[in-house]
Amino acid sequence: MTDPKIFFRELDALLATIRIEDTAQDLLTFIVHELEKKFSDKLAISDGRVYEQRGENFVFIFSNNKNNNDNYSKQLPLESPAVQLVFKNRSYIYDHPEQNACFLAKPQPGFLYFAAIWVHSPEKQWMLVFQLNPGWVREEISLFLNTVRTALNYRLFSDIMGGRLEQAAQIQKSLLPRKSPTVPGYDIYGHSQAAEFVGGDFYEYFELDEGSVIVSIGDASGHGFPAALLVRDVVIGLRMGLAHEYRVVFTVQKLNKVIQKSTYSTNYVSLFICELENDGHLFYVNAGHPGPLLISGEKTEQLDATGITLGFLPEIQLGRSYVRIPRDSVLVLYSDGIVERTNADNEHFGTQRLADLVRKNQTKSAREILETVFENVFNYGGRTNWEDDATMVVIKRNE
Repeated sequence: MTDPKIFFRELDALLATIRIEDTAQDLLTFIVHELEKKFSDKLAISDGRVYEQRGENFVFIFSNNKNNNDNYSKQLPLESPAVQLVFKNRSYIYDHPEQNACFLAKPQPGFLYFAAIWVHSPEKQWMLVFQLNPGWVREEISLFLNTVRTALNYRLFSDIMGGRLEQAAQIQKSLLPRKSPTVPGYDIYGHSQAAEFVGGDFYEYFELDEGSVIVSIGDASGHGFPAALLVRDVVIGLRMGLAHEYRVVFTVQKLNKVIQKSTYSTNYVSLFICELENDGHLFYVNAGHPGPLLISGEKTEQLDATGITLGFLPEIQLGRSYVRIPRDSVLVLYSDGIVERTNADNEHFGTQRLADLVRKNQTKSAREILETVFENVFNYGGRTNWEDDATMVVIKRNE
């Protein structure tokens, strides 16, 4: 029996290595090598090997003892009793002769014991097999291999899912505008803050040839990965429709049909989209989105909905409305993550606080107004993590 203090100290070191070492196949071969190097004597293990599932078989891909490769079975059928034992139990010690034959390419003198663990990621599955030498202790082998198996599975899953989330975040980032549009007489600035790694809010600019610009802001129900997938489709749909010079109402109605047929767990999208002309004329469609605020001196006007949220019905009626933006006024487009942020008393920040804050800072630049709002809303929630995605676009008319 090995010294427990030494055993667990070296086990902790191995687990730390699993957390930082390279992933997938390279990780497994490295860990098999480290297991034999550091624990061969303590646990009485040797001849570590790695099998990878390929179709209906586990195929031999690595051995730490090259000299014995000819003695190892090169593939293990998935339905074989030995493989099924480790699949069912996730780790298994083979201590009966009839269980061990499949690990050997040819009969060996004497009786050999083996132990195996089942390791998997969302995409692949492996078996790690070790020969047990005289002096092995069942409790030590079982504890050790199960601990290693759990750490490996967690690492492999984390790497795959983390990579997918990173990819999703990069896709979503590519959908957001890289810079503000240049429209004579206007100062425009937008920002989106996801509550999770990816979010369900978006905003978009589409510059037209005649010097005007289309600005949109939207919010897919929920947040996180499903909402982000739907946002991708919405943004691409808007771009395609506007690029073909379809009318805004027609584009949004077609987009509604796409959303209504969505198979995502979240399939409702509020959307505000407007065409801003350089002389102050603004034509807009508001499909169930929080009404943007037009601040002009002490006057506040809210641009209410002209139709229902997208995705509820296959066919919807949308109105197109109009407002004029006076000189030195500010139009604020926002998602509900701004106004529904709560404080310690569970009170919403609300549209009135938003309007008052913008009115107080309306002489500042669009970016300064936006940053002031985000800072105040973040403080209002006790500087805790955002509970919902928060997005804002500030349009300020200077001339």
